[in-house]
Amino acid sequence: MSRPILEVIALDVDDAVAAQAGGADRLELVTDMAADGLTPSLEAFAEIRAAVDIPLRVMVRSDAVGRRGERPTAAELHALCAQAEALLATGADAFVFGFLDHAGHPDLVAVEMLVAVIEPCPWTFHRAIDRATHRDTLRKQLAGLPGLDTYLTAGSAAGVDQGMPVLLAEAARSGEPGYEPRILAGGGLRLDHLPRLREAGIDAFHIGSAARPSGWSAPVSAAVVEEWRTAL
Repeated sequence: MSRPILEVIALDVDDAVAAQAGGADRLELVTDMAADGLTPSLEAFAEIRAAVDIPLRVMVRSDAVGRRGERPTAAELHALCAQAEALLATGADAFVFGFLDHAGHPDLVAVEMLVAVIEPCPWTFHRAIDRATHRDTLRKQLAGLPGLDTYLTAGSAAGVDQGMPVLLAEAARSGEPGYEPRILAGGGLRLDHLPRLREAGIDAFHIGSAARPSGWSAPVSAAVVEEWRTAL
């Protein structure tokens, strides 16, 4: 069995350096976790890219959309595309985003516009899938989009505890149409969840608050990341 991926949320250089030191394989770069993670500044991205050599995936999500929890307006979408273009020019080569419409269906206009900007870069559809009206329909509607190689999901908007049955069922469908992208399990993930998820074939894991024993106001703990790395 290949080495599982451990992805850690990084807000700044200190987080990034600690996560890499602890054995993280990849970082998700965001800012403002009070809004569930927004696009970091170009300066923050450049500083982190210079400080670590592991892969980075950069969140593309605006403050307005993050706080409303709704699809972007046309103006907001154009601004997000401009941010993605600027990040590309600064050296970003992988991204994280995902949008639903008011009915809980994938916002294909927003997703496809961003894909057109970042193609051929790989990208993750984030936990918007956990709020979707129909997960299976969402997966099939997004199937085949260039670069989509990962779904970040807890199986439920309430977290992995409640979403475990969904994660296991979706892992069993790996390779079916719409189920080709890797499952990146995250959202209330705990160490005791790992054995069942690994047994099901899930090989990618995402932690944020779990890497910060003192909360989001404190930096990532390299020792805690190492504990996760060892457990995997």
